[in-house]
Amino acid sequence: MDDEHRRPDGVGDLTVEALGSLSKALETTERARGHLYSFHQLTGTADLELDRTVDLLRKAGHRAWADRVETEILGRNVIPGHWTFQVVEAYERTYYQAFKDLERAAVQELADGRDHLYEAELKEARRTRSHPDHTARPDSPGTRGPAGPSS
Repeated sequence: MDDEHRRPDGVGDLTVEALGSLSKALETTERARGHLYSFHQLTGTADLELDRTVDLLRKAGHRAWADRVETEILGRNVIPGHWTFQVVEAYERTYYQAFKDLERAAVQELADGRDHLYEAELKEARRTRSHPDHTARPDSPGTRGPAGPSS
C-alpha cells in the first residue's frame, strides 16, 4: 500500500469507517447530480422538440392545438419560477458544494487529507498477494499492462 493511502497514526477503525461512509454518501450525491444534469438536458431537448410539434400541428391544420402547446408547455417553468438550469444552480449552491466542502474538510482534519482509506484497506485485505493482477500499486513489480506482464 502506498503512503498516500496508508492510515495516519492515531486514526482508528471507526474514523476510517466513518470517512468511508461519508465518501460513499458524496459519491451517491455525485450520481444524483449527474441525474440532475440528465433531467436538465432531457427537459431542454423536449422543450426544443416542441418547436417542431407546433410547426407540424400548424401545417396539419390544428392551429388551436399548436397554440396550446406553444402557450401552455413550450418554455414553461418546471417548478414555479425555475427552468431546469436554475434548479441545477440552486442544487449546486445549496447542497452539492456544501457537501463537497464538508467531506474535504473532514478528510483533511481527521485523516491528514488522505482519501479512500477505507477502500485502500479493503483492497489490501482482499487482494491475493502472489497474483500479478492483485498488486498493491500500479507500479508494483509484476504488474501486467494491456500487453501482458511488465518487463
